Amino acid sequence: MSDSLNYITRPPKIKIENPPLLIMLHGYGSHEKDLFSFANELPDELFIISVQAPISISFGGYAWYSIHFNEHDASKFSDVDEAEQALALLDIFIDDVKQKYSPKGDTTFLLGFSQGTILSMAYALNHPDKVNYVIGLSGYIFRDIIKNTTFKNFDHLDFFVSHGTEDQVIPVEWARKTAPYLTNLGISNQYKEYPVGHGVAPQNFYDLQAWIQLKL
Repeated sequence: MSDSLNYITRPPKIKIENPPLLIMLHGYGSHEKDLFSFANELPDELFIISVQAPISISFGGYAWYSIHFNEHDASKFSDVDEAEQALALLDIFIDDVKQKYSPKGDTTFLLGFSQGTILSMAYALNHPDKVNYVIGLSGYIFRDIIKNTTFKNFDHLDFFVSHGTEDQVIPVEWARKTAPYLTNLGISNQYKEYPVGHGVAPQNFYDLQAWIQLKL
């Protein structure tokens, strides 16, 4: 097997065959050690993998795809081609790590923050046969990279989505469209807001921790 992306792992803390798998995708300008910092606070039976995005940017950070700025109106937009390439890389990666670590077949989590959330949600919607649970922190549904959802079976998907009401990077109004979008597809979801900016409040972490535990 050739690993398609760099990553670090936290094996289960308890002896378990075919452990449930949780894959972490960091945000723009960050790295694989960011979300991994709270890996030890997640359930002991999980096999946790934190992935480094493929595009190196300034100050030791990485991105899943570029964000371009228009100098005339300061607007920004996401590079759709690069985002789709990142999704393709992620698809290869998930197949590879499942083959390598043999996780429990019906329990695979994606946990993303910001740009990592955007990819996590898009990946699950594009490949509902490969993921069961999505934890989407401080992100939104990026429809341009979601393929036709009409004939897909989403019955076993479940999402935990959260956002800060004071988020200065991704407006909370964008995030508020997520739950109706998922509900319209018949996907189970829970949406929560917290009085913080672009980050994860302590109560947010406790809530996602409890949600994960319920799914195991």
